[in-house]
Formats: sequence, structure tokens, C-alpha cells
Amino acid sequence: MIAALTVVPVVLVTVLIGVRGVATLRTTSDFLVASRRISPVLNSAAVSGEYLSAASFLGVAGLVVKDGIGSLWYTVGFTAGYIAMLALVAAPMRRSGALTVPDFAEARLASPALRKLTAITVLVIGVLYLIPQFRTAGLVLSTVSGTPYWVGVVIAGAAVSVTLALGGMRAATYVQAFQFVLKLVLLVVPALWLVLTVGPVVRGEAVHPVEFTHFTHDTAVTFEVDVTLRLDEPTPIRDAAGTLRVYPPGELSMGSGDKVVFPAGAPVPHAGAGRLPGAPGWARPLLAVGGDGHPLLGTLAVLAATVLGTMGLPHVIMRFHTSPDGRAARRTAAITIGLLSMFYLVPGVYGTLGRVLVPQLYLTGATDTAVVALPSQVDTGWAGTTFTALLTAGAFAAFLATSLGLLLVVSGATAHDLMAGGLRTMRTTVLVTAAGVVLLALPSAPIDVDVLVTWAFTVAAATFCPLLVLGIWWPRLTAPGAIAGVVTGLGTVSLSILAALSDPAMPGWLAVLVERPALWAVPLAFAVMVTVSLRGRPPSWARAAMLRLHLDDGATAPAPARPSVAACSSRPASGRSRWLVPRSSPRPRDAAAPGTGRPKALP
Repeated sequence: MIAALTVVPVVLVTVLIGVRGVATLRTTSDFLVASRRISPVLNSAAVSGEYLSAASFLGVAGLVVKDGIGSLWYTVGFTAGYIAMLALVAAPMRRSGALTVPDFAEARLASPALRKLTAITVLVIGVLYLIPQFRTAGLVLSTVSGTPYWVGVVIAGAAVSVTLALGGMRAATYVQAFQFVLKLVLLVVPALWLVLTVGPVVRGEAVHPVEFTHFTHDTAVTFEVDVTLRLDEPTPIRDAAGTLRVYPPGELSMGSGDKVVFPAGAPVPHAGAGRLPGAPGWARPLLAVGGDGHPLLGTLAVLAATVLGTMGLPHVIMRFHTSPDGRAARRTAAITIGLLSMFYLVPGVYGTLGRVLVPQLYLTGATDTAVVALPSQVDTGWAGTTFTALLTAGAFAAFLATSLGLLLVVSGATAHDLMAGGLRTMRTTVLVTAAGVVLLALPSAPIDVDVLVTWAFTVAAATFCPLLVLGIWWPRLTAPGAIAGVVTGLGTVSLSILAALSDPAMPGWLAVLVERPALWAVPLAFAVMVTVSLRGRPPSWARAAMLRLHLDDGATAPAPARPSVAACSSRPASGRSRWLVPRSSPRPRDAAAPGTGRPKALP
């Protein structure tokens, strides 16, 4: 219960910063991009705080416990994605002047239909990414305090929605920057303490894994979600009343909330299709997606999703719009790479120690809680309690920081891009959206955080990655081509997700490609986008728009030889679009022919 109380100051600080942001929140620009006045250092800390989610703070360590050392490839992909973003996306996106990804899409291609489609895609990505944040909040609070799962979900949803509704992006920026520092300290310090405290024997077992086949001592296990265990031999299990029963080989269903004790020497059941912790192949530096087969294919699929998906994450892209100019956006991305690299050195320590000290979490389906469960296994006194409390606070900081950015883009896509609402509409949308995600998160406890997060990254990789890369670097992109590519990416990934949820019997390589479809969905989306665009004619003002994206800040474009064309929105009076034209060209008063949605040539 003491550990659970540490969540209170984290939540209070988050809400108080949101209250302070009320005074500076007057316009849509204030709400969505903090009036574009965030410095690179502060912005990079906020980006890092927002990006280091439950999947980073807890999920990677839990995956190492369950699936092995190969799970550290997730951290490689998460960080490498920012290198691609730095090279291809960051500065041009800021120079576009857009507030959101749908804003950029309509400004670049003058297509209201594309704006709506990209807004819907933002909702899909945001919800897929928000659910695991709230889900893990419920699991962590349940682990450290014994409260029901739904309590943590509701607390996270309420804290995030109130903070964002009050203070918008400016409040989110300060919260995320503060929580990045908090997470870094609260993850590194306990890790050092654990390594020094466990002793040479445990450290040796951590780097020389042995398969977890039998319980070495009486082990209590609490099942947070419904799990079906597979018993390969007669297995003694003591129930909550203390009655010992030997179960025959076969399947054994355990319900959420069930508490049992496995006596010392009892064989370890199998849970799911994966191997036992420490089994042969556990230390192999490749991912075993969908079983033990085709680890190289699984690793490449995850890397494709995480690296390319990072470029398309709408809450990360919106962060660059808060920079004063393109140069500041580029500096923000560069500093972020360094901050993430420091952070991702640590989760592997928790994962390898967790395999030795809390391998039983493999049975519960809640290996995401391994980080907060470790201190009490090392020290049952005040030190263990203190570090459990610190890690719980850091975990909640991770949930809240990431959820702020995600809830902001989902609400922005709904209120700004789909409903064309103002500041009041956005605040209301924040509260309604948070309530909806909480309802979706309540039945999602059995789904692994890595599955949900990887799906979100895959949708981003197959939709926004080709749209942004081609929209920024290829002048021949057309609106029909962009729409076709986004529909293709969103449709194929959605079908793969539905197929994976139905759990059909498939051969090994096909199971990998269905569960992790980025390897084929992203090239397919690129190919469709290019093919359809080549069959059409790009707008006459496309090269002017491209020039605007790639001009150095403060540079002046050469006067065009032919009359310039300003093409940016079918609704210029709404103030929602941005003008992708050279800075030497004046902004026209009537750039779009009324009612046509098409650009009008300037005299």
C-alpha cells in the first residue's frame, strides 16, 4: 500500500501543472502546439518523456523475462526511428506550418477527403497506443497494492484528461519533460541498487540462463488475467484455502484474481505458445514472434514496424510543430536520440534479473509488472519497499506522459480535423475520448502490451510513413495516390490484426507475417501510393510546396518563372490550413475557388 501511495504525488503534480497552463490557453494553436515556442532542450525532454511509454519502462523488461534477450531489439527500433525522423521528416514538417498530420495532408495535396482519412487513421493509432498505457497502469497498481485492475485504469484516465483539458500542449510539455527526468532517475537508481544487492550468484545466473523447469521454493502466484496453463506432467498446486491437489497432465484454466502456491520442486506449467524462461534459445539475440520458428523474420518485422512507425506516430510528429522553426525541430530530434539512448541501456538489466528472481510472472501473463516486483524479491525490509515505491511512481509517470500526447492528438483529430471545432470543443473531446479509452482498456488486460504497441507502430508505418516521406520528398504525389496508399496500409494492417485476434492455425512464417505485417504492408502502401500517383497529374503548385518544405529557415525562395500557385485548402477562411508556398510569394486572399476545393491560380 505504501508503494501505491507514491502514485498520489505524481498524479497531483501532473494535475497542478495542468492548472497552471489554464492562463496561457486561449487559442487552438495554444492548445495543440503551445504557440510554437518550445525550446529544443525542453522539447527533446518532453518528446523523450512522451515516447518512453509503458512499453519502454515496463514492457521491454517483461518481454525479456518471457521471450528472451532478443526482445531488446524493440529498444533498437524505438531509438533508430528517431534517426530516420531526423533525416527525413522533422524539419520539413515544422516548415509546413501545420498543426496536425491531417493539416499537413490537406495543405500539401488540397484534399479534404485525405484530411478526413488521415484523421481517422490518427484515431486508430492513438487508441491502439492509449489502451496499453491505461492497461498497464491498472496491472501495476493491482500488483503493488492489491486494488482491482480497474482502479489504476480509471486513475490514469482521469489524471490525463483533466490535465490536458486544463492546460493543453503547454501543460503536457512541462509534465512530460518533468516526468522524463523522473523516469530516468527512478529507473536507473533502483537498477544500480538491484545489481549491487543481489550478489554474485544471481548476477551469474542472469548472464548464464538456466531453463525455469521446476520451482526452487514454495512460490505464490496471483493471476491478474485469465490464463490457460498446459501441464506436461502431474503438478501439485495448493489453492488459496491451503488444500494441496495434484493435477494430471492437460490444460488447466486459471481465472483473474485466482491465487495459488506451487510447492518447491513442482514442475513449471507452460503458458501460451512461447518457451519457458531461460530455455534454449532464450539468450539468442533474435525475436521469436509466433513461436520458436523464423526468428530472423520476426526480428526484421518488429524492426520495420518500430523504425518506420516512429516516423508516422502522430503524437511524436505534433511535438515538432511546437518548435519555433525547422532548425529547432531538427535539434530537438538530435537531442532526443541521445536521451533515449541513455534510457534504453537499463531495461535489459531488469529483464535479465527478472528472469532469475520473478520467473513465475511468466505464468500470470503479467510480465509487464516484473520491474516493480523485483525489489521485494531482493529485500523484504524498508529498502525493498522504498524502491518498489520509486519504481511504481516512475511507472505511473511513464503512463501519464505518453497518454498526454496520445490523448492530445486523438482529441485534436476529432475536434480540429473531423468536427472543425474550437477550444471549448477540444476540451470536451478530451474528456469524452479519455472515458471511451478507459472503457476499451478494461477488457484488454489479457493482451500483451507489446502486441498492442507494435500494432500501433505498424499502422503508423503503413499509413503515415509513406504519406510523409513521399509528401515531403516526391513532388509527383497526388491526392488520389495518397488516399489509395493510406487506405491500403490501414486496411491490410487492420485485417492482419483481426486475423491475429481470431488466432487461426497457421504455419510459422505465415503466423509471423500476420502478427507483424509491417514487412509487407509498408512496401505495399508505398507501391500503391506511387503507382496511383504516376497515373495522374500532380498539382501545378507541387514544386512550390516542396520548395517551401525544404528551404532553410530564414531563406528566401527565388521568384518563380511562371505565376505561382497557392494551394493549400478548400477552406482557407477556417484558419486551419497552412500555406506550402515559397516565402517570397505573397499569401493570396482567395487561393481556392469557392466550393471547388481546388487551387486557384494567382494573376
